[in-house]
Amino acid sequence: MITDKEKNNMIQFYRAVLSLRDEEECRKFFDDVATIKELIDLSARLEVARMLDTGAVFSEISRETGASSATISRVNKCLTYGEGGYKTVIDRISEK
Repeated sequence: MITDKEKNNMIQFYRAVLSLRDEEECRKFFDDVATIKELIDLSARLEVARMLDTGAVFSEISRETGASSATISRVNKCLTYGEGGYKTVIDRISEK
């Protein structure tokens, strides 16, 4: 269960991300706020989502990204039943 304080902290974090003006500001912020491992893990999840969205199979995704079957399954579940965040981002980055 998320406490009110945790929820407020998350809202503040989302607003901070939305305040970033460009890729360089984004990189600087995330370099400060997250460890290299966390950034690698987050970016790998996005790549897993992108590959799932293009129809790649679990074995191919695991081979290409090094993601575990648990991670791939979780991302797949988010793509199928989640809030649509992955799909929104995937669609927007593929437009560029």
